[in-house]
Amino acid sequence: MENINKPSTSIKNWAIDDRPREKLLTKGAAILSDSELLAILINNGRKDKSAVELAKEVLNLGSQNLNELGKLSLKDFQKIKGIGEAKAITIAAALELGRRRHATAALEKTVIKTSTDIAQYMRTRIKDFGYEVFAVLFLNKANKINHFEIVSRGGLTGTVADPRVILKIALEQEATSLVLCHNHPSGNLKPSKADEALTQKIKIAAHYLDILIMDHLIVSEEGYFSFADGGLL
Repeated sequence: MENINKPSTSIKNWAIDDRPREKLLTKGAAILSDSELLAILINNGRKDKSAVELAKEVLNLGSQNLNELGKLSLKDFQKIKGIGEAKAITIAAALELGRRRHATAALEKTVIKTSTDIAQYMRTRIKDFGYEVFAVLFLNKANKINHFEIVSRGGLTGTVADPRVILKIALEQEATSLVLCHNHPSGNLKPSKADEALTQKIKIAAHYLDILIMDHLIVSEEGYFSFADGGLL
């Protein structure tokens, strides 16, 4: 028989100072723990667990590490009872906003002059993918970034980018130079023969449109490799 004296897990029954939304309103977002911030996104719990308790389960999926959490899929979040599709989408959207804010901040704080500057930005944008993606930075005459776009998504071991797609976007963005980039989920930063061949193919095609290929970066959590610095461009 159900114990009618069992305390409710609803956040509504908590002291006002302990409720995440009220705490944010009165004390600011910075004072909230990761689980409390996630609880606001989750919005409500289930019968036997509060939103904060569900949030702690979500954090456990990423070993209490927000960077690791950002690598998880919608299906990973939905493994937790009480996290349906809508809640999983909300969490994924928030993590992506955080990733983009980090990338934008990195870009605003530095003048893009070296491969290291570009690699810092690119790693922030694409290093968390568990499969290869091919991305391009489209720059104007002042070498300022007009546009960033992932132009191809592949498998665990490779992706193929179409030069026609890249150059079509370059013309639309009025770009005068490009930085190519792809990730290696394996962590190996050594370019393959296919990587080198694709780079040359794009470089030759861009030349006819007076568009310069400034560099091609391979990035991973371990670091980056620059084709320009390595004398391969």
